[in-house]
Amino acid sequence: MSISPCLSPVVLAEDRPVIHPQDRPDASYPDRRTAGCLTVATAASVPALRRFARGVAAYWGLPAGIDDALRLVVSELVGNAVRHSGGPDVALLLSADLSTLSVEVKDNGRWRPCPGRPRHEGEIACGGRGLDLVEAYARRCTVHTKSGGTHVIAELSLRD
Repeated sequence: MSISPCLSPVVLAEDRPVIHPQDRPDASYPDRRTAGCLTVATAASVPALRRFARGVAAYWGLPAGIDDALRLVVSELVGNAVRHSGGPDVALLLSADLSTLSVEVKDNGRWRPCPGRPRHEGEIACGGRGLDLVEAYARRCTVHTKSGGTHVIAELSLRD
């Protein structure tokens, strides 16, 4: 089975309808909502996945204050996958509970560092200028690089 490339994102999953804060049974609402999207790794996928993320956040009724951080984080992480992975596609997974929005970007390429910036062996922590911005917005940012691709997770606070 093969996936044919397309410029429009393909929604992989959305497991729970929106539950607005006023409709939640109590403050200890533990459920985690998830939504995912897969698209080809082209420059057009950056704004497409940014729109997808913003639409999901609005659908879930997340606080409006998360919008700027979400746009920046998705733009940077997807842009990095497009520019540096060399892989054919990029996946975005969003998950949220009452306090945290996790933004995960996965590619199946091989990480190619920026020309002109030396990388030291084992250096995989958030560290470029764009990833410094992601780190500034995120509670935590982790980068996992393997031969089969890169997986970056940025966790944004929904409490501030």
